[in-house]
Amino acid sequence: MQTRLISPDDQGIDEACALLAAGEVVAIPTETVYGLAGDARNPEAVARIYAAKGRPSFNPLIVHVADQDMAERFAVFDSEALVLTDAFWPGALTLVLPLRPDAGIASLVSAGLDTVAIRMPAHPVAHRLLAAFGGPLAAPSANPSGRITATTAAHVADPANGLGGRIPAILDAGACPVGVESTIVGWSGSRPTLLRPGGIPAEAIEAALGQRLLHPSHDPDAPSAPGQLLSHYAPRASLRLNATAAEEGEVMIGFGKVSGDLTLSAGGDMVEAAARLFEVLHQADAMDRPIAVAPVPTTGLGAAINDRLRRAAAPR
Repeated sequence: MQTRLISPDDQGIDEACALLAAGEVVAIPTETVYGLAGDARNPEAVARIYAAKGRPSFNPLIVHVADQDMAERFAVFDSEALVLTDAFWPGALTLVLPLRPDAGIASLVSAGLDTVAIRMPAHPVAHRLLAAFGGPLAAPSANPSGRITATTAAHVADPANGLGGRIPAILDAGACPVGVESTIVGWSGSRPTLLRPGGIPAEAIEAALGQRLLHPSHDPDAPSAPGQLLSHYAPRASLRLNATAAEEGEVMIGFGKVSGDLTLSAGGDMVEAAARLFEVLHQADAMDRPIAVAPVPTTGLGAAINDRLRRAAAPR
């Protein structure tokens, strides 16, 4: 299969919509990372997402919607969920909510659970596509399962480390500005719960809710939300964390005062580090050497950065 790059103009949006309506999959830009989108109501389209990524079928997908009305056709929103959508939608927040019995979402999307992960992306191209398509798009990150996430169309198109040759098209809108996946919040009983740190800091969500989030441990063999597998976002090379200097033969990724062959942010800027994380991991992986990464603080966006790095370094 030849993977085409589509321009994010009206013609490109129409072409992407036609592919999606035919049950195909298309890689699309969001403000967080590139997603591999398919019609969330079409079981064959969703199966193509899993097949292209090599994704385990017990790992649920995020449903992307154009607006709040569309979201409420598929999920049940209580008052706390509405507080969060008012504060952070459109944006890098995914909510895991009860799935409406009549939602019409393919069962593969929710991995058989009675909940659905749902968000409204802020990227203008993603918004235009969703509005033009007129329906929900299941869209996990557009990379082979467990590998480094794609934040540019070139990452997606790479036939060795991406999805080039596996999918028909990529809607190319340049680099993703946030650079890490969305924060995921669900509810454990009546308590809001952080299921995955991401592009919106947990502290901002807690401020909006006026209460602390639960931080539970997860069973990597039975994820309740995307991004909970133990080994995820992984380069081909081994990854050593919290390194202050490279050992012999290693590629060093620096941060702040710790310099390296590459750096997440020489000035210690967490926003820059999040935006550059996967691009730097792609660059380091291309050097075919073990990788060492400098310590990154765990506050704010650092929680998401460290989460991705721990999973990238996990045994596999």
